[in-house]
Amino acid sequence: MNTHHSDILILGTGPAGYTASIYAARANRNTTIISGTQPGGQLSITTDVENYPGFANTIQGPWLMEQMQQQAANVGVQIISDHINSVSLQNDNTRSCTGDSGTQYHAKTLIIATGAQAKWLGLPSETKFQGHGVSACATCDGFFFRNQEVAVIGGGNTAAEEALFLTNFASKVHLVHRRDTMRAEKILQNRLLQNEKITPHWNHTLAEIIGTDNPLGVTHVRLNSTVGGEDKTVAVNGVFIAIGHSPATRLFKNKIKMDPHGYIITKPDSTQTEIPGVFAAGDVTDAVFRQAVTAAGMGCMAALEAEKYLSRNE
Repeated sequence: MNTHHSDILILGTGPAGYTASIYAARANRNTTIISGTQPGGQLSITTDVENYPGFANTIQGPWLMEQMQQQAANVGVQIISDHINSVSLQNDNTRSCTGDSGTQYHAKTLIIATGAQAKWLGLPSETKFQGHGVSACATCDGFFFRNQEVAVIGGGNTAAEEALFLTNFASKVHLVHRRDTMRAEKILQNRLLQNEKITPHWNHTLAEIIGTDNPLGVTHVRLNSTVGGEDKTVAVNGVFIAIGHSPATRLFKNKIKMDPHGYIITKPDSTQTEIPGVFAAGDVTDAVFRQAVTAAGMGCMAALEAEKYLSRNE
């Protein structure tokens, strides 16, 4: 069995992971990053990015992640293509992870940056138009739908918040929920129902997203009644799936403290988890903002805290 040793081991190659690796390597620490099953994280499947600082024009998510990868490699980060299938966090001196390759990775500190993924409905048309009118992040993509009509699918806090945010750009927001009342907090429901730009479609589900093939773009949504009522076809240019996110933390279940939704809990104003020498950064610990720039910021924090931990314990 192959064994790999490093000072700082990072799981995940999204903005949090790459930023952490760059700071760690620049601190002259032996740094290894494991790419996992989706190198680049959520940005690897995001097309237009307009809100990442430093770029005057729209950039592509995959391109941005390629630039981060090259920067990490240039400062000496060891980037390894593997998928971790088991971890051991309790040894005070060494964190151990085993990859699908059979390699064991040992490190003095571990930064968990495995991210989170939006929940999708699983419709073929949803997949077809992802990045071309279908999104799971209003904060990321709402700007592209100025003065257009959009649909938000969901009935919880996420859907209510997305719908309200989109009223800053869209001419009209169609909220689609399979029940006749929302699960969102009452204060959000009141704000939503009082907003003239929002039209609820109660007791309906999204059946199909309709659009053009060349170029790819959304033109309509087909809604099915859940109570035997009338089905609808509504003209929209954008569809926001707002049924929640799932943090990629199954690997750490019962091994590290998490909240009820599976997000890793860190100490206040820190990326330090309950286990000394183990840190968490990015969407894996952030159920609120879920932005590339906040993930990168937390990656920086995690690397600086890991360096301080190593310095104190050497």
